[in-house]
Amino acid sequence: MAVRAVSGAIQLEVDERGHLLKSTAELVTKMLHINNLNTDQLVSILFTATADITSEFPSNALKALGLGDVPTASFLEMNVAGAMPLIIRVIMNVETSSPRTEIRHVYLRGAEQLAEEAIR
Repeated sequence: MAVRAVSGAIQLEVDERGHLLKSTAELVTKMLHINNLNTDQLVSILFTATADITSEFPSNALKALGLGDVPTASFLEMNVAGAMPLIIRVIMNVETSSPRTEIRHVYLRGAEQLAEEAIR
């Protein structure tokens, strides 16, 4: 069993608490599902948010998923000129026997552009 990182991102439509919590929960759930992971495999989750997100900490979405016992940390994303607005990024550290090449990263609602930029 190894510790692997699964990354993901989502672009919010608006910076509103309910929307942020629902969107973050959707992203985390999709990251687990697409990689066939269960919650017992979670080691920790790191969140970043762009400076235009101020309504709530993304990590608070974990409580609604019953993951309040998972260690988290939240960080402010660098404020780079021309960067996409309203972005939440996630790095999920998990215990898995899957090789790194089989890990699937998840980008939703406009954030797919970030995955495409990383490939270039």
